[in-house]
Amino acid sequence: MHQPEPGAIETLQAFLSPLIHPLTTTGIVLIFVVFILLKREDIRNRFSRLTGTDDLQKTTAAFDDAARRLSRLFLTQLIVNAGFGVVIGCGLWAIGVPSSLLWGILAAILRFIPYLGAVLSAVFPMVIAASVDPGWMMLAMTAALFVIAEPLVGHVIEPLAYGRSTGLSPVAIVVAATFWTWLWGPIGLVLATPLTVCLVVLGRHVERLEFLDVMLGDRPPLSAPENFYQRILAGDPAEAADKAEEVLKERSLSAYYDEVALEGLRLAAADEARGVLDAARRNQILGTVREVVEDLADHDDSRPALDAAAADPETEAAVEQTDESEGTSDLPILAAADLGETFAGRDRVVCIGARSQLDEAAALMLSQILEKHGLAAEALPPNTLLTSGMVQLAERDPALICLCYIGPQNAAHMKYALRRLRRHMPLAILVLGQLSQVSDPKADDKGPLLADAVETSLRGICRVCLKFAAKEAPA
Repeated sequence: MHQPEPGAIETLQAFLSPLIHPLTTTGIVLIFVVFILLKREDIRNRFSRLTGTDDLQKTTAAFDDAARRLSRLFLTQLIVNAGFGVVIGCGLWAIGVPSSLLWGILAAILRFIPYLGAVLSAVFPMVIAASVDPGWMMLAMTAALFVIAEPLVGHVIEPLAYGRSTGLSPVAIVVAATFWTWLWGPIGLVLATPLTVCLVVLGRHVERLEFLDVMLGDRPPLSAPENFYQRILAGDPAEAADKAEEVLKERSLSAYYDEVALEGLRLAAADEARGVLDAARRNQILGTVREVVEDLADHDDSRPALDAAAADPETEAAVEQTDESEGTSDLPILAAADLGETFAGRDRVVCIGARSQLDEAAALMLSQILEKHGLAAEALPPNTLLTSGMVQLAERDPALICLCYIGPQNAAHMKYALRRLRRHMPLAILVLGQLSQVSDPKADDKGPLLADAVETSLRGICRVCLKFAAKEAPA
């Protein structure tokens, strides 16, 4: 038995069969898009009704945000792809490939297809170059043109041109392209980025869809204090210090400690209060914070020049979350001649972590800030408040003692610790750092605190200490 030769109909059917499904999907999507554009006002109003007419402001803001992002995306794509087509057309004309204008226009159009467009646009001129040139020089030069132009546009020009206009993370772009291509075929690949941008905008403006923004958006999923706490909890001082140094390009050291590191320690204190942070974890956190503080010892506590741009979205978010309004301009740097008589020499200022390793971590940061402003300070552990530690501390006879509390407020413990310090060192200046910011311990009706000053931030403690240490300070 012999298979008969295929006729014209069979040949045409074999050629069109693989294209029927993609063409059908493309036609359906195009019809769908046309009807959406024709009835856009009606669909907008219906969507507003579904989201609730009691909050039209949020719905309108979501529409405006999506329209602004998509308009910027399409305009930038048009400019970048047109420039790519001009470069390709001029390059092919210089190489000598026939119909270079046609291939330039085709390259600009096909590049709207992510990932595959540039490859497809290179096939046709490479085939023509191989056909008209008896050697391999024209083919090699054509291939080199695309190999150089596409990575340059895709990895250098596009990131600079797009910036953060789409609001999508790089991973989300790849995932979106895979999903929409699987769902709608080639036309889904073309529409993948615009459709995903709409989903991210919904996630940013609709509370129940926030997971879409977390999964697909480019905004950092963790705040700067949460990221700091997660790094010190994992025992990774290298990354914590690296992120801190990026922030310190635009913020002062005390601002970073107060707004990021101290907030991260407050998260740790909340876990400690819930009973989920054991002693081993607290020791690890203290060791990690100690390494971070040592790595940041070279930075001065001053506002840096504002010409350093943020390196990544996470750093940019940390800079935005850091308040520099209470900056270091009002914190002087005291020289040896500016210090009072009782503050001359070393070991005149001590910072004591009151109850746990978290308090000691806060004392470490405070001692470094004080040193940056001319007061040589030492951070001491909580066992300093025990009888043996208190005797040794009294022998040193410090001029100023800072008592740091980062955990949940315990007014009884504060009063007891201050009373013991006052009994053993009646002439020492006592500054209470109530860093949990829960409530004012002075409002307790069981008696006044025996502290000379009470502050709720590291910068506030530093400011008070510098006033006490200055030569013209009252006794």
